[in-house]
Amino acid sequence: MYLVPMNGLDGADDAAGTGGVDGIELFLLGRALMKLGEEALPEPPGGAGQYPGSTRSVVIVAGDIATHPNTTVGETAQRTGLPQSQVSGAVARLREAGSVETAPDPTDRRRTLVRRIPGTPARVAAVRATGTSKVEEALARALGETEADCLPEVTHALEILARHLVTRDPRQGLSPGPVNCP
Repeated sequence: MYLVPMNGLDGADDAAGTGGVDGIELFLLGRALMKLGEEALPEPPGGAGQYPGSTRSVVIVAGDIATHPNTTVGETAQRTGLPQSQVSGAVARLREAGSVETAPDPTDRRRTLVRRIPGTPARVAAVRATGTSKVEEALARALGETEADCLPEVTHALEILARHLVTRDPRQGLSPGPVNCP
C-alpha cells in the first residue's frame, strides 16, 4: 500500500487543527503517486527487462525534454538529479519509440541536442488508449478493501490535481507546471 498518513508522520493530529498537508507529507504523497503512476503504465513492448533503467526515469526525462527543448543529456541529468547514464538510456528508449530526436549542436558540434518530436508518438498513444482503467486498478489496490468505497473520491481528487498542476500542451505533451484556475 502506498498511502501516507496525512495527519502527521507520527500519527498525531495536526497541532493547529487545520488538517493541512506539510512539506514532508506532500513529498511522501508525491512519491506514493509516482509509484501508483508506474503501476498504471503498461509494460513497454518486449517487456520491462528489455531495457536498462526504469520506466520512471524515462517519464522524468521525457517531461524534462518537453519543457526544455534543445537540451543536452548533461543538462537533463543536472535538472532531474538522475545519473547521466540513466538519462542517456532514457533518451535512447525515447528515440527508439519515436518521441525524441537528437542532432548536433550547431554552435558546438561536440554537443548533442535532444528535442521532442512534434505530434503524439505511437507509444504515448498506446499508453493513453489504456484509458483510466489501469489508474483505477492501481488506486483500488492501494486503497485496499477497507477503503474501496473511497475510490471515486480519490479518483476525482487526482483529476483536480492533474487539471491544476500538470500542463497539457498538445505540442509538448504533459509537463509539470501550474495552469490557471477556471
